[in-house]
Amino acid sequence: MAYLEDVAVVPRHIGIIMDGNGRWATQRGYRRTRGHRAGVDAAKRVVLEAIAQGVEVLTLYAFSTENWRRAEEEVAYIMALVAHNLRSQYDFYRENNVCVRHIGNVEGLPGEVRREIARVTEDTAANDAITVNLAINYGGRDEIIRAVNRWVANRDDGSFSFCEESLRGHLDDPQCPDPDLIIRTGGERRLSNFLLWECAYAELYFSDHLWPDWGARELQEAIDDFSRRSRNFGGMPKEASTVTVGRAG
Repeated sequence: MAYLEDVAVVPRHIGIIMDGNGRWATQRGYRRTRGHRAGVDAAKRVVLEAIAQGVEVLTLYAFSTENWRRAEEEVAYIMALVAHNLRSQYDFYRENNVCVRHIGNVEGLPGEVRREIARVTEDTAANDAITVNLAINYGGRDEIIRAVNRWVANRDDGSFSFCEESLRGHLDDPQCPDPDLIIRTGGERRLSNFLLWECAYAELYFSDHLWPDWGARELQEAIDDFSRRSRNFGGMPKEASTVTVGRAG
């Protein structure tokens, strides 16, 4: 593989708030459901570019605990789309060596979605080009509450000592590194209950581009912006939790 002389600093873990599907569709005179389908295609483009850039983990905010407040018809469509795409994208996962995992409250999901999550996570567990965490029925506050409840339920030594590691060890994916970069598309400037515990020292990147318009160029721009930042983690400047890769020429 040929490399250019300049070297990019690439986030080990990127989280993305995929915002703007409905607005993208409305601007084009489509039903909002069309935007969600276009959003799936954008996700695939971004996954491929993340692999090319050497990103290890990509967490995609697909459906929040607050999204249940949307119109019943739209929610039903999204759930059906999630189940369908988990099932229909097996060739994509296999061909690109993608490990798919889930974070969020699985108990609150329809049975069909739960079954497809269980199947895809088991069948792709050995893939190692990238891990894609699908945040479905996910909320940062809900995750923290569930983590505390897990700790309480699993405490068998009579101790009431609780620390950061106590909580971290009971998160939805305790082995996953904290995100280095959080991206939000669609022009909004907030976290919307996404990875609240994990993103304490994440860099934030906000894009005006609606999610269905995202692809390789947009992700590269976000990574380039990240690579120019200095991360101190509350102390003296030091090397970020990143991997260093050459850019393919």
